[in-house]
Amino acid sequence: MTDSSGNNKCIFCKIARGQDKATDILYENEELVIFKDIKPATRHHYLVVPKHHIKNPKSLDNSHLSLVDRLVEVGRDFLKQQSADVDEARFGFHWPPFTSVSHLHLHVLSPTSDMGFIARCIFRPNSFWFVTAEWLISRLKGMDTKS
Repeated sequence: MTDSSGNNKCIFCKIARGQDKATDILYENEELVIFKDIKPATRHHYLVVPKHHIKNPKSLDNSHLSLVDRLVEVGRDFLKQQSADVDEARFGFHWPPFTSVSHLHLHVLSPTSDMGFIARCIFRPNSFWFVTAEWLISRLKGMDTKS
């Protein structure tokens, strides 16, 4: 589930370690990095990625609640720094098996009104393939702490 050393084959681990020179890291702290999505769905489309390797949102449990909260908080703050419309933002995760990279990453999208038809389908809230951060947080809160 979690590999603190990172995964040598994972592109997001390489980006987080600064080993992918083609990707500009726009924000970094001790735990997270932010960079632009390679196929942006709207004007502001960023990925907030933990530096340590976590497979995907489905692999999380309630012990990860604070991590998900931090992903959203950092993503929201970054949008504000970019003068993006936070009120018209969407924060969410692709749900396995509909993940292109098996490394937990939060999509931060704004403004959603600028998204085209295909992007609206791909990032449709709480569908089979994309869930909002709020949905994931609710799921994690509902998990048994003994699991």
